[in-house]
Amino acid sequence: MSSLPASAEVAGAAPALASETPAEAAVYRKVAWRLLPFIMACYVAAYLDRVNVGFAKLHMLADLQFSEAMYGLGAGLFFIGYFFFEVPSNMLMHRIGAKATISRIMIMWSLISAAMMFVSTPTQFYVLRFLLGAAEAGFYPGMILYMTYWFPSYRRARMVALFMCAIPVSGILGGPLSGGIMDLMQGVAGLRGWQWLFLLEAIPSMILGLAVLWYLDNGIRAARWLTEEEKTLLERNIARENASKSDSHVTLRALFSDPRIIKMALICFCTVMGQYGLTFWLPSLIRQSGVEGAFHIGLLTAVPFSVAVVSMNLVSRSSDRMRERRWHLIVPFCVGAAGLMLSAIFSGNVYLSLAALALAAGGSLATSPLFWSLPTAILSSAGAAAGIALINSFANLAGFISPYMIGLIKDATQSTNAAMFVLAGVLLFGAFLTYTVPAKLVNK
Repeated sequence: MSSLPASAEVAGAAPALASETPAEAAVYRKVAWRLLPFIMACYVAAYLDRVNVGFAKLHMLADLQFSEAMYGLGAGLFFIGYFFFEVPSNMLMHRIGAKATISRIMIMWSLISAAMMFVSTPTQFYVLRFLLGAAEAGFYPGMILYMTYWFPSYRRARMVALFMCAIPVSGILGGPLSGGIMDLMQGVAGLRGWQWLFLLEAIPSMILGLAVLWYLDNGIRAARWLTEEEKTLLERNIARENASKSDSHVTLRALFSDPRIIKMALICFCTVMGQYGLTFWLPSLIRQSGVEGAFHIGLLTAVPFSVAVVSMNLVSRSSDRMRERRWHLIVPFCVGAAGLMLSAIFSGNVYLSLAALALAAGGSLATSPLFWSLPTAILSSAGAAAGIALINSFANLAGFISPYMIGLIKDATQSTNAAMFVLAGVLLFGAFLTYTVPAKLVNK
């Protein structure tokens, strides 16, 4: 028996892609080309500002006399701020619109990210990382919610996967960029390389945050770049999908008490554990294998992220084509776990370790877009705003636990190997939880 309120019932089966007319397919291509490149650029900037601390760590810890656990705690505190402010931010977006919310988020986080250059004590580091998370709260689930305004559920897995390619793309571009800034700007104007890193990489977020105000539209009806016929087509398809869901109010208590929502939050928690354990520590893992120099480390970090771009797209395309979600989640979970364990086993060999990390990234990062095709199909309207933010907010607590746990283990053992096995176990638990989800809920 369903425990979701009426407004959160599963939508009826969406029409197959093959049933679309050429005119419909052309309209969705137009929308995708208009929105996705820009929002991907915004997410690249967001992710770069979120995880560039992993590169700053290569020199910052020695300069400021921070321990590995201090770094892990500071990196993770981002997600505590994220946790407390994410649901209110996403519900505010539903009320006041995408443009104002996303612009506000991006401008605030760019200013705080730039302020990281002035850190000199652990307390300052902790406070600014918390504030950065609070500022960025709502951006990612807000973008997921924004896509529900434009794309029906049967197209959403691919759209989310393309959007989430910003994560590995930020690694591909950000690795060499971050390493280059740290090496080339060291000592310029009396500043250390990591200080320049925080300052320079905050600039794109500020520019894009201002650009949001004129580029994005709050919805289909406000889009001046669409014809009236195109607007009608898009609105009809979204309305048809929402017709199978009630518009009655969804309370946070109802969402918290539903076992399916809880299970999805736990699955998402497992994806985030692997994702951020890898991204926050990847430069250190590569250095541990014997690579020296920030720029060379940055170049090599592009390899796992390049594999992730390919895997995310292949898996999501296959999932949409086959209308199958569960095994398309389970297999990447298991591949990611295998890669993490192998990276620990081969940690002393540059090439084998890098290959294992590529396997880990390709598996663990491919789970996220598949997962997010689920709650967007279950919830609609204000229920989606609260539900998506609630799931993501809880799951992002893993973003606090994962880097802090690795730092504690490394301080205790002088190695990250044990931590990789712990993360692998979490991914395998995520695979098990996914297996227990009913196929009729997942395969949409």
